[in-house]
Amino acid sequence: MPHLVILYTPNLEAETDMTALCRALADGMLQVKDEAGKQVFPTGGTRVLAYPAAHCAVADGRGDYAFVYLNLRMGAGRSAAVQRQAGDALLETAKAHLASVFEKRPIGLTVQVDESPGQVYDGKHSTLHPLFNK
Repeated sequence: MPHLVILYTPNLEAETDMTALCRALADGMLQVKDEAGKQVFPTGGTRVLAYPAAHCAVADGRGDYAFVYLNLRMGAGRSAAVQRQAGDALLETAKAHLASVFEKRPIGLTVQVDESPGQVYDGKHSTLHPLFNK
């Protein structure tokens, strides 16, 4: 954790580089610091995944509308200020990446940050973390 999942309308495939957006968002997440100046999200645990919607309906269906939904899921224990900072950083990064698309077409962008309270199971196995915990 954290995991950022992006769902988007497939009509954006030809208009923007989603892999570049994923990288920019991951890099932005790694820059988020807490009140003590410590990196909030562990490098080895940061994941950004993007999926085009196989089926979608946006607004009234009378136009070639587009939509991007970002959902950040983070573990419990971070302050409200840090949660907001992470959300703001994601929103600004996505807006910058999609600026040319916003100029060309109607598009909606939503960023939602969820905390994972009350987990009943959180199993993990990773060979990524040791690469960054040196």
